Amino acid sequence: MLQIGGYINLLISVGHLVGLLWAAQMFEVTGIGKEMQRLSQIDASLPYLLTVFVAVVFFIFGLYGLSAAGKFKQLPLLKLGIFTIAGIYLLRGIGELVFGLAFQEAHPYREAMYSLIAVAIGLLYLLGGLRKWRLKKSLTRK
Repeated sequence: MLQIGGYINLLISVGHLVGLLWAAQMFEVTGIGKEMQRLSQIDASLPYLLTVFVAVVFFIFGLYGLSAAGKFKQLPLLKLGIFTIAGIYLLRGIGELVFGLAFQEAHPYREAMYSLIAVAIGLLYLLGGLRKWRLKKSLTRK
């Protein structure tokens, strides 16, 4: 589960960076076109810098998932990182489903889809983390 979540985050990270080649279209498709347009009025580079920052965050989330899955060296604060990532995704997904859709006017189905994806990724991290550290704890007791 953690491995799948890690690879999904790496894919999302790469998607953000590749999407910058068609930034205006990507921002419209994801529903943040107006916000990015406002940011670009402050400074033309801000939408790009923000997107790169978000890509880096997804990349780090992916590394934590893969590290917890044992794919490479253990990262610092791994357990805390995995459950924090799970919490971020679950809060984003459930919060948007509960509160965001009630006030969303433009694309409720798209927002619901993004929210369900966030919940699914959050569950991969949560259940994967619980499984990893419960299994480890039960093995050390024997």
